[in-house]
Amino acid sequence: MAGPPPKPWPTGQAIQLEPLVRRVLAPNPSPYTYTGTQSYIVGIGDGCAVIDPGPDEKEHLLALNAAIGEEHVCAIMCTHTHRDHSPAAKTLAARTGAPIVGCAPLVLDDSGPRADASFDRTYDPDRVLEDGEQMTGPGWTLTAVATPGHVSNHLCFALEESGALFTGDHIMGWSTSVVIPPDGDMGDYMRSLEKLYAREDRVFYPAHGEAVEKPRQLVRGMIGHRRQRENQIVRLLGEGPHEAGQFVSKMYKGLDPKLHKAAEMSVTAHLIDLEQRGLVARSGDIWQTI
Repeated sequence: MAGPPPKPWPTGQAIQLEPLVRRVLAPNPSPYTYTGTQSYIVGIGDGCAVIDPGPDEKEHLLALNAAIGEEHVCAIMCTHTHRDHSPAAKTLAARTGAPIVGCAPLVLDDSGPRADASFDRTYDPDRVLEDGEQMTGPGWTLTAVATPGHVSNHLCFALEESGALFTGDHIMGWSTSVVIPPDGDMGDYMRSLEKLYAREDRVFYPAHGEAVEKPRQLVRGMIGHRRQRENQIVRLLGEGPHEAGQFVSKMYKGLDPKLHKAAEMSVTAHLIDLEQRGLVARSGDIWQTI
């Protein structure tokens, strides 16, 4: 997990990444959002789509409005409903009249503190995209690619004209994504990684971190990393039963204490996946091999 680059960051600036794509960084940096959430504007001239409009914060909405200018907004598209991604959709839709399109609504009430953003209760899409469905505008086509795992409603969006894939939080440009039960599912996450590895996207544009210029290489490394973590867990359980939190100090040397909870939840997601595959069992909070 990399630390953020030195300031100044391009917060609020519209950065042209390629002819059809601009990026605007929101002012919400944190240990889980890196330098902040990146909203993308696809299309130019006759009509555009806004992907992951981000937090409902005045400063960010002003920056998005400035980047959009007088363009017609054809759609506001959300990869998932964490509060650093979708809340601005409602405000932006009210200003532009654009429909909210993309992932299904999802709200969970958690029994304990989260290690990432909580869910957006205001998200109310006009159209939910299924895997393979498309949204089109002047000179652009965005195809939904279902990628559950980080959360069950997660979508990526493929820009057919350029080979770019907007990956939301499924794949980030600075860190692996957290997978937090009960809705986050490690088995689904791994299958979604395999799905992207089978694709031939030219570049990934994540919601956090820089563009990924070698997508399949990164995905291959992420699959290997998750399998390595799984093997570590199985090896440690071979030494005796563990609670989920006991794995963290042994597996994540030098981890920032602020990220301990996220690491514990990722371990728990691995344990649940191993349990579903019949490889481990639990009694209360104690896990052991079968």
